[in-house]
Amino acid sequence: AGSAARPGGRSCSNPEISWALPDTSHVSHDDLTSIILFFLNILFLFAYLCHAMGSQVGEVLLYYCYCEVKDPEKLCAWQKALCQHLHLTGKVRVASEGINGTVGGSKVATSLYIKVMLSQPLFKNILCQEDFKSSAGGAHCFPDLRVGVFKEIVPMGIDPKIVSYKETGIHLSPQEFHREVEQYLSQASQGQSDTILLDCRNFYESKIGHFQGCLAPDIRKFSYFPSYVDENLELFKDKRVLMYCTGGIRCERGSAYLRSKAVCREVYQLKGGIHKYLEEFPDGFYRGKLFVFDDRYAICSNEDIISACRYCGVLWDQYKLCSSQHCRQLVLTCPSCCNKGLTACCPVCQEKELKVTARASGQTLKEECECTRRRPRVPIENVSPRMLDTGK
Repeated sequence: AGSAARPGGRSCSNPEISWALPDTSHVSHDDLTSIILFFLNILFLFAYLCHAMGSQVGEVLLYYCYCEVKDPEKLCAWQKALCQHLHLTGKVRVASEGINGTVGGSKVATSLYIKVMLSQPLFKNILCQEDFKSSAGGAHCFPDLRVGVFKEIVPMGIDPKIVSYKETGIHLSPQEFHREVEQYLSQASQGQSDTILLDCRNFYESKIGHFQGCLAPDIRKFSYFPSYVDENLELFKDKRVLMYCTGGIRCERGSAYLRSKAVCREVYQLKGGIHKYLEEFPDGFYRGKLFVFDDRYAICSNEDIISACRYCGVLWDQYKLCSSQHCRQLVLTCPSCCNKGLTACCPVCQEKELKVTARASGQTLKEECECTRRRPRVPIENVSPRMLDTGK
């Protein structure tokens, strides 16, 4: 870990944004859109059916690139045109600090997308092939395409000029991170560790999958992470912190914020996130599912189920949206409980059977329920002295 590098402010000389779109004249419409796959994708049978029919499985790409963007609006317009040209759906955030995207489509389309992104002068010598994380999926994993300009490419709620990605933690490759976690678990079992293995994702993500022995904050949004750190500075004092998230982007800003508090001995982060780790260590120290922000909700690399049905307690890790249409909370409810009508996130939603309430504008009105009320914005950690010593 001592030899690992801290990027320390990757930047570029603000080259002009290229408006080039890939030539798709040699690609058939079906290959570009994978329209056949859309109809075959019923639950988890689509991969088997597509293989049997000789069709190509689509994929979902996850990537980000921190760099100086002089004209975010222009980059946003080009990105939207590119995705539409390739029939990609998903979400792309553009800001003066870079770009963050999750897009889905056919493998032909995603391959062309990567090629064009790597040839974009703005990302030259910054973005590389391995920065793109992929998983089986396609355009059907997202309801539509959303491309926009924001202040941050990952919403932490802190001005990028105050806490910059240029002050990030030390990046560890999956192999280096694996060795660090192995050493941490060995020392922690003997009560001798000075390390904290920190999951900087939301509670519903870590609930269905996490690294063994991790500290998983009870937060609903990444924008609550800074407050969590502020309220628990004593926990991190003089500790070595190993931080991880889904694809690495939250660690870029999260580690920078933690370092800005000057309480840790050192802060490390998993390069490429859990995505890259699972590519090399599918049966490593990460157990359970990996939560993803699309209609799949989760992808798996091992057979472990570490979460339970909200109602009966049987092992279960497949999320559904609360059946009360006003509510956007996720719920773990097994088929047996679903058949009994237990499909809401909490008794408040379940008992009242609230229907959609709309404002005059026609927009759905979100209401607080038991799940949101009982989860404080900044959780109070009940940490014993022994846990402080072991870093658990």
